[in-house]
Amino acid sequence: MLILLPPSESKTAPAAGEPLDLTSLSLPELTEARDGLADELAAVSARPDALDVLGVGPSLADDVARNRCLRTAPAAPALEVYTGVLYDALDAGSLPPDARRMAEDSVLVVSALWGAVRPTDRIPAYRLSMGAALPGTGKLGTWWKPRLTPLLDALAAHRVVVDCRSAAYAAAWAPPAPRTVTVRVEQRRPDGTRSVVSHHAKHTRGLVARALCEARAAGAALETVEDVRDAVASRWEVELRQPAGRKAGVLTVVLDPQ
Repeated sequence: MLILLPPSESKTAPAAGEPLDLTSLSLPELTEARDGLADELAAVSARPDALDVLGVGPSLADDVARNRCLRTAPAAPALEVYTGVLYDALDAGSLPPDARRMAEDSVLVVSALWGAVRPTDRIPAYRLSMGAALPGTGKLGTWWKPRLTPLLDALAAHRVVVDCRSAAYAAAWAPPAPRTVTVRVEQRRPDGTRSVVSHHAKHTRGLVARALCEARAAGAALETVEDVRDAVASRWEVELRQPAGRKAGVLTVVLDPQ
């Protein structure tokens, strides 16, 4: 099983620790690409128009300023740096040891700066969205796609893929459709109709990722989209639309009315 997560836009800057070592990150074939992109981001972040180029507001000026110190800032495991609704729900630090090992093996965070990282990869806090376009690189989703595709195709071979990414991050790599389900979240209204939710979708995707790691630690095989459906169905009402042709399946989690 491979669980694809988006990074959080908010990040917790490590207070101490050794700085980034690009050669220690997973998928070392991306080292050169990461190195060049980190240099470009640092240069862009020093420009007077950095906030405009990166598409952020004045309240995030301190986050952008951190981009200029990527090589020297303290680094920490990715699941400690990424924070926010999804990662609070995943709460990887509280997973039992076996489930934590499953998360380390199964979770992959697709990143605008690093391409993709594993939970234990040590990174600094940074500010860069996959929807941004850097002057020398262009749209990051487009730039990363040819670099990520051969590596992630190989990583996903013979695995079921549970895709919890947002649209911007999904643009960087399309997993093999016959073995993939994207996670959709809907809320049932009191009248029985349903609507798509956003904030609760992030929270629920984090809980789904956690539940799958716990299920795998408990011995579930999780080798097919039906296995994933059954594991998630033990906790929520779910519907599975099977993969068809070049379209991934969709696993819809239906939340009760609030």
